[in-house]
Amino acid sequence: MQMRIDNPFRLRFRKKLLSWYDRRARPLPWRETKDPYRIWVSEVMLQQTQVKTVESYYGRFLDRFPSVEALARASSDEVMKHWEGLGYYGRARHLHRAAREVVERFDGRLPDTLPELLSLSGIGRYTAGAILSIAFEKPEAVLDGNVIRVLARMFHITDDVRKGSTQNTLWSLSQGLLPKHRLRDYNQALMELGALVCRVRKPACSDCPVSELCEANRLSLQRELPVKSPRKPVPHYEVTAGIIWRAGRLLITRRPPKGLLGGLWEFPGGKLEPGENLEGCLKREIREELGIAIEVGTRLASVEHAYTHFRITLHAFECRYRGGSIRCIGIDDYRWILPGELDGFALPAADHKIIALLKNQSHPSFLPL
Repeated sequence: MQMRIDNPFRLRFRKKLLSWYDRRARPLPWRETKDPYRIWVSEVMLQQTQVKTVESYYGRFLDRFPSVEALARASSDEVMKHWEGLGYYGRARHLHRAAREVVERFDGRLPDTLPELLSLSGIGRYTAGAILSIAFEKPEAVLDGNVIRVLARMFHITDDVRKGSTQNTLWSLSQGLLPKHRLRDYNQALMELGALVCRVRKPACSDCPVSELCEANRLSLQRELPVKSPRKPVPHYEVTAGIIWRAGRLLITRRPPKGLLGGLWEFPGGKLEPGENLEGCLKREIREELGIAIEVGTRLASVEHAYTHFRITLHAFECRYRGGSIRCIGIDDYRWILPGELDGFALPAADHKIIALLKNQSHPSFLPL
């Protein structure tokens, strides 16, 4: 699907959008810098995460890792600990890996060309476009969820926006609307419009600076666009975790670096298989992943947690180590630690829920000394 944009439309759209942005832009910390590294960090954090959440992490992360060199020198455990709670931990792993690539390949300077940026770990077309336009004022488009929504409504795009052909059309439109000047402000204004005005539900068309140019507004189809194919039902899993004790210390294990929650520490366990009970599942998982035997005792807590594509109920059991030497079969590393040392490790949100419940229930081992 090819769509053309005439010059009068471009000029009016840009002028109205930038004038609105000058008046209404939120004073966000990453908008106060032109440092490519800091802009890169903000763009990675903002992927699939609300602005308010990122604001609380952004400053602390940069205080600890103020430069790409500082991030490259850090251990993976330290990076994950400072990312803890932001979710989508693959972003942190890729950011850390890419920082080392920037130091090794580009002398510590984030590259300013599209091919070089795309060669870095975890940087895709959107992130590269955001970095190039915002940090370097280069004429590169952006296309995130906010921009997709604005463009689909503006140009009355009725095809599924998740289809590759529709994505190509949207990228072409985003690129075709770029101005010659104020590229940094323009792309941020386009995303800001989607975040504040052209919202998923209840779009504020009366406050929109470009509503008179919008086809969906003219046709009263704002709530029908963008069109998205329905998602598959979200599956639910029962998962076990062992609070395994030996000589006053408890066992935590680190997940392999790739995959869901890669690189995080956790209470070991795993997913319930058909025909198993929870206690049998936990014994099997510990045997298969660590090669040791345990005694499963009282169920301490059960918590619900949702991930992007599935939900779990996590059941935590008090356990005792009974024998065997730990082998890293399905894990990356392990530690026997005191409960008070847990704060020094990056753990998933579900495990934090377990810890909070144990503290609230006055479990003696988790009470402060």
